[in-house]
Amino acid sequence: MKILRRYLCTAAFLLFAAASLSAADNRKKLVMIIAEPEYETGRTLPVFAAAQLAADFRVVTVTGPTTTGENSLAPIGEIADADVILVSVRRRTPPPAQLDAIRRHVAAGKPVVGIRTASHAFVLAKNQPPPAGHADWAAWDAEVIGGNYSNHHKAGPATNVTLAAGASAEHPILRGVKLPFASASSLYRNTPLKPGTTALLTGTIPDQPAEPLAWTFQRADGGRTFYTSLGGPNDFDNPAFTRMLRNALLWAAGVK
Repeated sequence: MKILRRYLCTAAFLLFAAASLSAADNRKKLVMIIAEPEYETGRTLPVFAAAQLAADFRVVTVTGPTTTGENSLAPIGEIADADVILVSVRRRTPPPAQLDAIRRHVAAGKPVVGIRTASHAFVLAKNQPPPAGHADWAAWDAEVIGGNYSNHHKAGPATNVTLAAGASAEHPILRGVKLPFASASSLYRNTPLKPGTTALLTGTIPDQPAEPLAWTFQRADGGRTFYTSLGGPNDFDNPAFTRMLRNALLWAAGVK
């Protein structure tokens, strides 16, 4: 009887382990592309992913040096079978083959989530040409993000974050997000957004026009994008922001 019990316990454990492995194998693959020197997302995003995404995503990180003028991304091959990419890149012009890996993801209609500097991820300031042997994507903001980035207000006044006009607090990306809230991140100028966008949140600072702060974008290639100009280090300490970002990744990947 003891042998039988031991056998049954072992069999049950193996079945449980197999089921767990199967569940893990069924998770969507999220590739976080991180290459920016300003907002510490090389630190904040992995911590966020470990705490909030492991149940639903297999998370892989593709990184690039944060030194200005360093453009390579690695391991770029991870993007080939990504279900969704999360972009936190600032003004990088990688080698053409590396940028082509991202182009293929987008052209296939796969989802993209961008935060903060993702609006100007693959173009140099003032539309300078890329160095020899490198490539840019000057239309990335218009074609993939749906935005119209034209610099940002100076740091200082807190940005007041509220529901955008016409948006629903019941949108899947905003469920459980407590509004309004404040952000220390400087307010980006993105007006006007491109056709195909749906604004979810608006940001305001004193004596300046309101700006769209978070939106979805139905791209021409058929894919969906979520973007927010939030994403500074203090934002990751705010449960409203991290809840929104988690919701956005689930929405983009079609998980929930």
